[in-house]
Order: sequence, then C-alpha cells, then structure tokens
Amino acid sequence: MDSFVRQKFPLVLNGLKSHNSRPMKHDPDDLIMLFSDLFREDYRTVLVKGSDEPEYLPATASGSYAQIIFAHGYYASALHEISHWCIAGEHRRTLRDFGYWYCPDGRDEAQQQAFEKAEIKPQALELLFSAASGTRFHISVDNLSGCGAWDENAFRRNVRAQADYYLEHGMPARAGLFFEMLKTFYGTGADFNEVWKKETRRLMPDDSATDTEVD
Repeated sequence: MDSFVRQKFPLVLNGLKSHNSRPMKHDPDDLIMLFSDLFREDYRTVLVKGSDEPEYLPATASGSYAQIIFAHGYYASALHEISHWCIAGEHRRTLRDFGYWYCPDGRDEAQQQAFEKAEIKPQALELLFSAASGTRFHISVDNLSGCGAWDENAFRRNVRAQADYYLEHGMPARAGLFFEMLKTFYGTGADFNEVWKKETRRLMPDDSATDTEVD
C-alpha cells in the first residue's frame, strides 16, 4: 500500500476491513470526501453534487474554491468530471469549463469526430477510475439525437489503448493519486490485474487487438 495514502488517510484506512467485508457500495459522497482530502487545500478545488448538467467553475476570489460540478449526483458523472480535471493544465483550470466550448448532442459527422478524439484521454482515465473503484464503466459517444458515433469501435479501441498506456507509462500526477486512493478505499489493489482484464474484455468483447495507436 502506498505510504502517501497511509499517511494521508489513517481514519479511512482503519475502516477498510469492514467496508470490504460487505457488498461494495458506490456512494458519490465517498468520492466527494476522497477528492476533498486529496485536493481541496493543495488545489483549492472541491467536488460538488449537481442537480443539472456538469460544469467546472474556477475560483472567483482569493480564498474561494474552484468547483467540479457533476451531473444529477451520479457516481459515474463524478468520475468523468474528475477525469477532465486531472488532465486540465494550470491555465485551463482558471477558465470556466476549462475554456472548452461544448458542442451539444446533435453533432454532425465532423463535430462528432472531433468530440471522440477529444474524449479519448478523459474516458481512458474514467475507465481506470471505474476499475479501481469496482464499478462498471460505460463508453460514451454522447450523440443520441445527431448522427450517432463517428466510429464507436475505433473509439473503444483508442480509449482502451490510452488506458493501457497510462498503466504502463504513468498517469498525469493528480490522476495517479486519485487512482491509488480509489484502489485503497475500495480494496481493489490486490486483484486489480484480474479486474482490469475482465473490464477490458467487456469493453471490447469482439476485438483481440491490444496495440491500437492513439493520436
């Protein structure tokens, strides 16, 4: 177990045995707690349960906190929004929604192709976070009222390949901390390799390729 995690979360770790002796529960309030303990003070950022669409709001005044607002209190939405934050650089974290313009559902083919390319890294991290927390990951092309996915199979392969790359070569620093904390809190570290094999087989059940290139 990582020494940083032991030092940072002594009270949480004391409760791990009883937590893992019961069927795993996925409560977004646990993610709020873990994120806060890891990042609240060092990055002046908090995770917030929202009632509508997800949004990132930078701090507006000295001493205030930036907010990662996840959609409708959904656990999976929290993991996805944390993934975007883990990738965003220092400047982008000063901008609302990291300075990106979100093209809503109903995208044409060119817009959807750009969307899928931009989503590879955050969804790769979300896949890893989901496996670490023992919850199921669902790939998202997010274009139900438009032309649909541009190339869903290629997108799935690219997300998986990027996740494999992160495991082999390392994740962005904040993502790595959060990933290790999830494995510790949910007790998945010892069996993670087996969990990962099952999850990636489920993601690409009809594809044995493992060396897809990612731009």
